[in-house]
Amino acid sequence: MATEQESGDDGRPAELDSLELAPDEGWNALYVDGDWRPQGDREDLDVVDPTARDAVGTVPAGTEEDVDEAYAVADAAQPEWAEVAPEERAAVVASARELVETYHEDFARLFAVECGGSRLKAEIELDLTKGTMAVAEDLADSFETEEREAIVDGKRNLLFREPTGVIGVISPWNFPLYLSMRAVAPAIALGNSVVLKPSTHTSLVGGLALARLFDEAGLPEGVLNVVTGRGSDIGEAVAGHSTPSVISFTGSTEVGREVGAVAAEQLSLPALELGGNNAHIVTAEADLDRAIDGGVFGSFTHQGQECISINRHIVHESHYDEYVERLAERAESLPVGDPRGDDEVLVGPVQNESQYESIVDLLEQSVEQGARIEAGGDHYDWFVEPTVLSNVDNDMPVAEEEHFGPIAPVIPYEDEQEAIAMANDTEYGLSGSVHCEDVERALDIARRLETGMVHVNDQPLNDDPGVAFGGVGASGIGRYNAEWIMEEFTETRWVSVQDEPREYPY
Repeated sequence: MATEQESGDDGRPAELDSLELAPDEGWNALYVDGDWRPQGDREDLDVVDPTARDAVGTVPAGTEEDVDEAYAVADAAQPEWAEVAPEERAAVVASARELVETYHEDFARLFAVECGGSRLKAEIELDLTKGTMAVAEDLADSFETEEREAIVDGKRNLLFREPTGVIGVISPWNFPLYLSMRAVAPAIALGNSVVLKPSTHTSLVGGLALARLFDEAGLPEGVLNVVTGRGSDIGEAVAGHSTPSVISFTGSTEVGREVGAVAAEQLSLPALELGGNNAHIVTAEADLDRAIDGGVFGSFTHQGQECISINRHIVHESHYDEYVERLAERAESLPVGDPRGDDEVLVGPVQNESQYESIVDLLEQSVEQGARIEAGGDHYDWFVEPTVLSNVDNDMPVAEEEHFGPIAPVIPYEDEQEAIAMANDTEYGLSGSVHCEDVERALDIARRLETGMVHVNDQPLNDDPGVAFGGVGASGIGRYNAEWIMEEFTETRWVSVQDEPREYPY
């Protein structure tokens, strides 16, 4: 499956050497106040290619002092940026969006080398990135004054929206460019400044590449600052700093709880998009072809490494055997291998060793408890084959926990109430899907699922920059995208005007 890669003179893979996207100073730098700050005496962090399981470069391990400086710079730059005309702010974001297209192939290579992502994954992420930037451009001019009726005679109530100030962003490794950009682009368009800490595993495509885009697009110095580093070293400094008004975090629920707690201590608003345990419900009245098509895409795209991927297939007993058999056939047909030079590969390696070990552990525990492997099951060198499991209970580890891997546990049910109860039997509430040819009935089931998002006759792996995105329960706080992100990234001020003399009671 994994293949050897061409190496440079130093023995390391040479995949990043010819990227036009890289800054002139190279990737081994922080981006603060419009400057590419070299590593200096900081530690270095390896940029690891998950296919080769080897370093392809390094980035600096930022320090708490770097975080302090980045926030100070962002705080100083924000007031002037907020005074820039909305159309000029939108133009900078638009220029950066055009550069995403200019560097399309560079990004595709970065996704393969740094994320283990297939060409399909790259195209999906690039489309979402450009989409969220286009929506952000439209938000730049969303500051119209609203007038509301007053209960006091002769008074006018005026409501103004203003940028919230400085926004801290901590982004994940699975869709790093998009999940960074969906916070960074609207924040900048709305007149805020940003300090971005990308995941340690994807510091390039999730952080420094964004800095390059906005640097080249002409963003003023200090409005975007990128500090790479270990979450264990600087994560709390970013989330618990006294400067930001908002902390945007995407990642695991466990870490999200910690981020939200330290942010709240500083009275920073936590905007948290966390884990999921998403159910794909296939009713007795489902179109089985459509349900299986959705099941394959929702379980195995980017190795199942999405918070909105299918974690459990909950299938009516009348379809169960056929569904398992056909899903297993489809899983076995998926091209698995090295995504770095083969655009036909659909399933690459798991992104990092810790996640690989977690997936394998959940799989092995579940098999020991009676789950039966119908397809796949093999795992080695950070690769996990697309795996279909039957004879699964809802409380087995692979179903109870967010496995975040290319595993499809299939669970039978007898009636609609049981399916809904099983789907809701989790602390998470992010996404889900329901297949039923009676759309009204499907909508009724969807409304009874305790999730922020549900997709009828589709699968849970959906995002759209024009629609509210977010979960309930342990899946997060707040909503991303379009006008909903404005609630997070702007503040509303009430100013009243007493046009006529007011009579007071004393």
